[in-house]
Amino acid sequence: MGRRIAHLDMDAFYASVELLRYPELRGLPVVIGGRSDRQPILLEDGRKRFTRLRDYAGRGVVTTATYEARVFGVSSAMGLMKAAHLAPDAILLPADFAAYRHYSSLFKAAVADIAPHIEDRGIDEIYIDLTELSGETEMLARRIKQAVRESTGLSCSIGVTPNKLLSKICSDLEKPDGLTILALADIPSRIWPLPVRKINGIGPKAAQKLAALGITTIAELARADADFLQMHFGRSYGCWLHDVSRGIDERPVVTNSEPKSISRETTFERNLHVRRDRPLLSEIFTALCTDLAQDLQRRGYTARTVGIKLRFEDFSTITRDITLSCPAADAVAIRRAAEECLRRAPLKRKLRLLGVRASSLSSGSVSQNASVMHQRELPLTIMNAG
Repeated sequence: MGRRIAHLDMDAFYASVELLRYPELRGLPVVIGGRSDRQPILLEDGRKRFTRLRDYAGRGVVTTATYEARVFGVSSAMGLMKAAHLAPDAILLPADFAAYRHYSSLFKAAVADIAPHIEDRGIDEIYIDLTELSGETEMLARRIKQAVRESTGLSCSIGVTPNKLLSKICSDLEKPDGLTILALADIPSRIWPLPVRKINGIGPKAAQKLAALGITTIAELARADADFLQMHFGRSYGCWLHDVSRGIDERPVVTNSEPKSISRETTFERNLHVRRDRPLLSEIFTALCTDLAQDLQRRGYTARTVGIKLRFEDFSTITRDITLSCPAADAVAIRRAAEECLRRAPLKRKLRLLGVRASSLSSGSVSQNASVMHQRELPLTIMNAG
């Protein structure tokens, strides 16, 4: 096989962590999302009363769902109200990101003990380079799966192929608790029959454009002429489509990838008015800046640029950025910079989403004077508000 690159994807990660906490929900449709105040209620007899999705009202979105809920059509990023129509009897639980980060660190540490050449791709997935390790591929993959289960109590799915592109596809082929090992010779039988959307990097718009050209499967994409693809998608993306349809991907597993930016954002349960809902907006704004500062400090970064993201009631989105005179990672400096960005934003419409972003990152010492925002609370100044 030459290179042996694995992609490990935790199975329904957030939902699976919740099932460790509430094992009585195993086998039931469970949806994660919404506000943190929807915790289960402990009854006098020791049983728990859970919120049903049919009782939800608001603008929240699905973070994830168990496989039992997905069979009803529930999917990540779907509005909870739409999910309630599809699976009204599903259990609704709030997300607990502190718990998810804890289990994420556990499974990554367990994998690193066996195969240390790891590229971190997020809270629930990693790439692993197995090329230099001794041992048969299936044996190594099963050792990793067992180590993950022993350290977390959770299952994962792994794809092992000669490159990252194919491994990402294969880790999804036999979920949950799957293991798929594929060689280049297997591409015609295992990869080409799949829809083009299975390729990471082909999004909804590209898939729609390909479908209009009569290309819906990876096999049809592989048969397309390179010049034809470049004519319709441009030289760079057209060449990429031509290569990936044939399983070509030379990207290495990068163990020390530096983030370009770190952000925090939230979608509101209802659209918020910049004046009437000013106290709530100020509280949310402060929390986002505080959480962003803690993220920077925990990872050892300072930021030279701070920005905001606003999504309005009509779903239009704008961003504003400001460059700091000195890099910072403390909550007060981030909030002041983000507020300056707000002053340059048109705030005539109700808000659906608010986000704060730190970019132009560098590693370095972090200021010690402002780790907790509420000690120096600043009022939110709304400029240009109607």
